Amino acid sequence: MIRPVGCVRHVRHVGYLVSGVLVGVPLLLGLLVLAVVGAALTPLLVGLPLLGVLALSGVPVGVLERRRLRLADPGQPVPGPHRAPHEPGLAAWARLRFTEPATWRELAYTVLLAFVLWPLDLLVLTVAIGVPGAMLGAPVQLAVSGGDTRIAKLWLIDTYPQAVLCAVAGAALLLVLLWPLALYGRARAALARLLLAQREDGQRLDEVTRSRARLVAAFEAERRRIERDLHDGAQQRLVALGMTLGLARLDAPPALAEQLATAHKEADQVLVELRELIHGIHPQVLVDYGLGDALADAADRSAVPVELDVDLPRCAESVESAAYFAVREALANVGRHSGARRAWVTGRYAEGRLGIEVRDDGVGGADPSGGSGLTGLADRLAVLDGTLTVDSPAGGPTVLRLEIPCPVR
Repeated sequence: MIRPVGCVRHVRHVGYLVSGVLVGVPLLLGLLVLAVVGAALTPLLVGLPLLGVLALSGVPVGVLERRRLRLADPGQPVPGPHRAPHEPGLAAWARLRFTEPATWRELAYTVLLAFVLWPLDLLVLTVAIGVPGAMLGAPVQLAVSGGDTRIAKLWLIDTYPQAVLCAVAGAALLLVLLWPLALYGRARAALARLLLAQREDGQRLDEVTRSRARLVAAFEAERRRIERDLHDGAQQRLVALGMTLGLARLDAPPALAEQLATAHKEADQVLVELRELIHGIHPQVLVDYGLGDALADAADRSAVPVELDVDLPRCAESVESAAYFAVREALANVGRHSGARRAWVTGRYAEGRLGIEVRDDGVGGADPSGGSGLTGLADRLAVLDGTLTVDSPAGGPTVLRLEIPCPVR
């Protein structure tokens, strides 16, 4: 006996198969039109966009099919496998889609659905529902024909007892075939889910990516908080202390005034060092004017003369911060270890990626695997999906290159 809940589930799977036929017929016609027109116009270079549309046709089909899977399993939503592009625009979206494995899985499923799956669904539905349905309607067909009728083009019925018996047999056959039909529908839905749903490793990768982004944001927020506390707290107290010591020198006897002058000088030196520390935590020029001006400021502060050639847009704060500190660390290494007389910093933005190169004319021999600050820089850039490469043969020169995906503000 079929329980009501099981019967509803079977009906859902049948509905899934029927909707697959309804989707598959126009899909087949559309793919054939795109393929024929695109191939015909390819020599004129007009068909190339059509072939590109054909290659991406699996994306909207995948969206539709993931929604259609709710007919079979309403309690199991199917998340999409695609990532969001790092920058706006149709070109960025298409570039990302063409490089994602999920796009090609969706295209494979689209071709499979158009040429194989929906005809197979139609055949199964015809056998499992069409034939029993025709048998169930035998009395009606006989009444309409007025004489005799051939059921499903197979059996000749010319009397009402035969028609009633055929209808009873059709009902029994329908109940018998409903269960294997539901199994087939479940298998079809499982195949679609396998090809169109987000893979578990993709889910974990997305979660890791989001987690890394949250860590970077939290790190930057904490850096800003420390900078603000030092600027508004310790720095102001040191300024007040310097003013108090300066006023105290005016009324103090000579012996004490000399000691107060020494203390005043030390307070001023501490204040200078604190200002440098605050600037190093997060320079205000980076916040106000962007990475280009911040790199110019870092070049001016470098111990080695630096030639700067940068043309950079405003990017995400985390990207600008990581790039700035990487360049500043590189210039510090140039001044401490390379023996270089000059350094060059170039920066460009192209195809959604920020690229910066730091080069010097020093002795070379920098080894990122030796536990230097370069390893920490590489780890910090990796959090943003960036890369750091160092080319530093013995005798020089040393060239440090960094690339970071950079959504433009």
